Amino acid sequence: MAQFHVLAVDDSVIDRMLIERLLKTSSFHVTVVDSGTKALKFLGLVEDEVRNEKPHSIAAETDQVVEVNLIITDYCMPGMTGYDLLRKIKESNSLKDIPVVITSSENVPSRINRCLEEGAEEFFLKPVQQSDVNKLKPHLLKTKVKNEDDLINNKRRIHNNAIPLKN
Repeated sequence: MAQFHVLAVDDSVIDRMLIERLLKTSSFHVTVVDSGTKALKFLGLVEDEVRNEKPHSIAAETDQVVEVNLIITDYCMPGMTGYDLLRKIKESNSLKDIPVVITSSENVPSRINRCLEEGAEEFFLKPVQQSDVNKLKPHLLKTKVKNEDDLINNKRRIHNNAIPLKN
């Protein structure tokens, strides 16, 4: 069974190390970046081209297509907030189905509600705990089922559009 790939975004090196350790302990493949801008770059989105149609993401260093199954991001970061990152992901046709989880050390109900209304799957208060990481599995499985359904539908479409060969 393939590992789930989580993109973790946080400007705090301590919080990045903590979330990376928790996710790896739960057998996730983890990529960490320190800003929303770097997350967009990793995902293959240029800020000006949010409606980019590239499949999943392209790792900038290798130009390899990388499937990201979930994004977990800090809310409060310099430059681009986690909320801004969430909105850009949900506006992207190619990335909008990737679950996004927001984390914050500040318990601000209006902020939490705004993120959930905009499409965040969860909002975790820091420090993130193992019990929080355990809540990610259903979101990952939902994405896996959708990806498998898309694959089956694409195979059907190819089969239905195939031109029969003449003998």
